[in-house]
Amino acid sequence: MDILVCVKRVPTVGGTIVVTPDGQDLVTRMSGFTVSPHEECAVEEAVRIVERLGGSVTVLTLGPPEAVDQLRDMLALGAGHALLLETGGLGADSRGADGGGADGGGADGREWGPIATAAAISDAARRRAEGPDGGYDLLLFGNEAADTGDFQVAVRVAYALGLPCLTGIKNLEISVGGDGGAGAAGDGGAGVAGGGGAGAAGGGGAGASGGGGTGAGEVEGAGAGEGVRARARREYRGVEEIFDVALPAVVSVKEGINLPRYPSLPGRLRAKRAIIERFAPEWHSEGLHKERLRVPEGEQKRAQILGTGPDAVPALVRLLDELGVLS
Repeated sequence: MDILVCVKRVPTVGGTIVVTPDGQDLVTRMSGFTVSPHEECAVEEAVRIVERLGGSVTVLTLGPPEAVDQLRDMLALGAGHALLLETGGLGADSRGADGGGADGGGADGREWGPIATAAAISDAARRRAEGPDGGYDLLLFGNEAADTGDFQVAVRVAYALGLPCLTGIKNLEISVGGDGGAGAAGDGGAGVAGGGGAGAAGGGGAGASGGGGTGAGEVEGAGAGEGVRARARREYRGVEEIFDVALPAVVSVKEGINLPRYPSLPGRLRAKRAIIERFAPEWHSEGLHKERLRVPEGEQKRAQILGTGPDAVPALVRLLDELGVLS
């Protein structure tokens, strides 16, 4: 079982959000970077699957050379290989576009939005499928990026590769050697998950992009073999939906599908020594252009002194009456 997990390098913004003077990115000099929580759960899920069934986990991100730090963090969690689709160095404002659903500009000024990012990941999957190791059996994504929330990359990759797509998953089971009944159910479920279901969870246009890709498609030679299936569950509008698909497939998971482990000291040492494969992806035009970013006005809060001592009681009674507490 060979699993590819696509992660995104996102700013760890915990305080005031500041936009660069040109309105194109966030100021991240003092915040640092991390991996989207959804994708950290995707890495943990992949490691658990491989621990049970055997195989390998590869983590991929698209971004600047500095993104190797996030790849090493994921290697420390148990992933065995790492691939950086390198877009060039960071600009003066520490801006960058990163894997799993990027939406930013590289050092050359190009924007790596959902379309360009999905195309780069699809190319990487095809290169792997054409090599001696064969294609990936399972491609895992976070349901949405922590910074841009595009909901698109997983669906676009599935569509480009002609694979089933399951989105918004909160429970995932991989079974080997399923019976005929499971296969019959999976054939129907794959169509629902790749088409309307992807739109319901992924939002709007993303679902349309994923509509047709429900077959085994272009990625051939997967090591999963005959009879390996994924059974996935998600909640949508208060209803639990269950899908059963044959691998290879694309699955995007939500935070809470598991509790990611804390990296051990041996894991950190192994990740520090690991060799990270690098590749310069081909840029594909988006057709869309980001004009600017703006920080929405927050709710202003202020305190009003009603008075002091007994003199404040009438004003307090009026306020409680206005709030409906006394009625």
